[in-house]
Amino acid sequence: MHENSITDVPGIEVGQAEDIEALTGVSVILCRKGAVAGVDQRGGAPGTRETDLLNPINMIEKIHAIVLAGGSAYGLDAAGGVMKYLEEQNIGFDVKVARVPIVPAAILFDLAVGRADVRPTAEMGYKAAAAASKQKPRQGNAGAGTGASLGKLFGNAGAMKSGIGTASIDIGGGIIVGAMAAVNPYGDVVDPKTGQIIAGTRTTKIGPLTLGNAGYYADSMETMKSMAGRMIESMATQSNTVIGVVATNARLSKPEASKMAQMAQDGLARVIRPAHTMMDGDTIFALATGQKPADVSLVGAFAAEVFAQACLNAVRAARNAGGLPGLAGN
Repeated sequence: MHENSITDVPGIEVGQAEDIEALTGVSVILCRKGAVAGVDQRGGAPGTRETDLLNPINMIEKIHAIVLAGGSAYGLDAAGGVMKYLEEQNIGFDVKVARVPIVPAAILFDLAVGRADVRPTAEMGYKAAAAASKQKPRQGNAGAGTGASLGKLFGNAGAMKSGIGTASIDIGGGIIVGAMAAVNPYGDVVDPKTGQIIAGTRTTKIGPLTLGNAGYYADSMETMKSMAGRMIESMATQSNTVIGVVATNARLSKPEASKMAQMAQDGLARVIRPAHTMMDGDTIFALATGQKPADVSLVGAFAAEVFAQACLNAVRAARNAGGLPGLAGN
């Protein structure tokens, strides 16, 4: 049954855990039988783990999980708990004396929304991995999206709540392409069909100064090119990012998986404005579970489409939290 979820891809499971009071969490994308993987990182402020081994020139061919987490660099600790869970399941790269689970990770900055002293831990990562299933994952304020926000041109003063989302598409021939995105950008989110902002920096009044346009949304791009935008640049938080995964049951090589991740970044750029700034750590992983032969250009083109949809779903499912309004309300 098609559920418009990354878990529609055969071999892919998702587990999530969060601290709803501290507003942080972890999402784990699990591939128990291993998957060929790639990565594409374009933002200027990344926080990642085990991305070098995904370079096609390096030895490791398959990975066993990807971790998306809040907590800034502290959140990378969650990957240790996922490794522990996988080792207990006898899943990992066979080094003869042990099995070593290969678990790349990426984090987003959510410390300014909830509690800065509470971050995802190895225990939270273990809990998320243990909860992994084929069920459609929760969207909005869940997992790595629990403390996600967007539209931070004026800092938190004009920001909105964001979250995590998922989507998938059947492109024919039994080939499924899915995505999961934790959306925490510096800029706005737009509907690519209309070009309209659906969530983003809100026009904000600070003392006698009104920052942004007269409408509800300031329009980050327009504000950035104005004198006011240049004056308030120092107000913007320096730590944002969109992190996510695209997955398919297509049979791809390691270089092709990296190409799929690269093409998926086009989907990010269609809905995030601006994208890939020095204040974003935009990172997308790609997974190929290898059941169906397919052309990478075809798969990559739809990876961009489905990643864009996952970002939109993340924002539309976000509820009010941390003093920030979300499109889904309370």
